[in-house]
Amino acid sequence: MARWYNKVEEAGFHSFNVIAATFYEHYEDILNFYVNSSSNAAAESFNAKVKAFRVAIRGIVDERFFLYRLSKIYAFPH
Repeated sequence: MARWYNKVEEAGFHSFNVIAATFYEHYEDILNFYVNSSSNAAAESFNAKVKAFRVAIRGIVDERFFLYRLSKIYAFPH
């Protein structure tokens, strides 16, 4: 990945500057997936479920009740 980044920088392809900057900024997280096979997929999945639940109830009036319902529906059993 570092070699690709260096080649892009040397070639002067300005169209790749944004993606190269993103790789440079997050290279540890990107490589961590390949080293430890870890990702934030579980967090992203949970976030999608929360968003879908929020859409299903069409707005939040009582925040405490929303969090209570959310915990009852999606919490892991102890």
